[in-house]
Amino acid sequence: MKRKWIAGTAGLAAAALMSSASVAAPITADVVFLVDESGSMGGEHTWLSNMIASLESGLVGEGVGSSVSNRYSLVGFGGSSGSNHLDPHAHDMDAVTAGAQEWGSSTDFAAATSTLVTNGGTEDGWSALDWALNNLSYRADAAVNFVLVTDEDRDNTNAALNKESLLSGLFGKNALLNVVVNNSFGCDASSTNAIGIDSDDNGFQADGSGGFTKCEGAGNIGSGNGTTGSDYVDLALNSGGAAWNLNILRSGGTNADSFTASFVDTKVQEITEQPPVSVPEPGTLALLGLGLTGLAFRRKKA
Repeated sequence: MKRKWIAGTAGLAAAALMSSASVAAPITADVVFLVDESGSMGGEHTWLSNMIASLESGLVGEGVGSSVSNRYSLVGFGGSSGSNHLDPHAHDMDAVTAGAQEWGSSTDFAAATSTLVTNGGTEDGWSALDWALNNLSYRADAAVNFVLVTDEDRDNTNAALNKESLLSGLFGKNALLNVVVNNSFGCDASSTNAIGIDSDDNGFQADGSGGFTKCEGAGNIGSGNGTTGSDYVDLALNSGGAAWNLNILRSGGTNADSFTASFVDTKVQEITEQPPVSVPEPGTLALLGLGLTGLAFRRKKA
């Protein structure tokens, strides 16, 4: 996991400070899924319900959530305005308790996916992320992780948003973003059959039997729906997260099994390596200490 930024002066000194700093692993996680509620997303809604138990099991197996329970939140966006699902909103994690419960267990999350709708057509994932960053409450001792799931590029409903402000919000919580989107990836410049890629330029490929293999240092961004690459893939990779090809999941069979296996494995590794909200990242401390300016994010090369 690495942030995609380039510092100007004193870069070597900053790198030395970052490599020498140590951050304790989180004891718990706050994981937010930002989910498109337009008409073509029913299959992904079902996948989320089925996948979440594996993610929880993997995290607890690594000690995240074993002493302090992990929390999950389900934020929908892009549904019909007539059903009050157009604007970003948290789905209730506990229908029994009075009032909307924005956080719940993995079991609560699986049940809440049944309240997602599939009747919209205007999807702005940036607005959903911005809403979640600024309206949900996060625990100081938790690793914060976001997953955006959509098959469309961004419909701009808020021109005030930009990548820099969203990345600032993510970095302020030591948070990572993953995106499950309509975009192809490859393990080299001539292939587009990878399940996904991470911010370390690693690719993941189906092995034909429901598992996956990793191709290190060779991740390639292929083509996607409209501006998906620039709006969503770049944002996720620049945050230190990963990007996943939704069409591999939709192909079903062992390919879908491989998608889930690689997604869960990568998410568990990410979260166990994340600092909690209350701990400044080593890179942040180094930059502040050296007084560096002119921080610039770079786009991964296609």
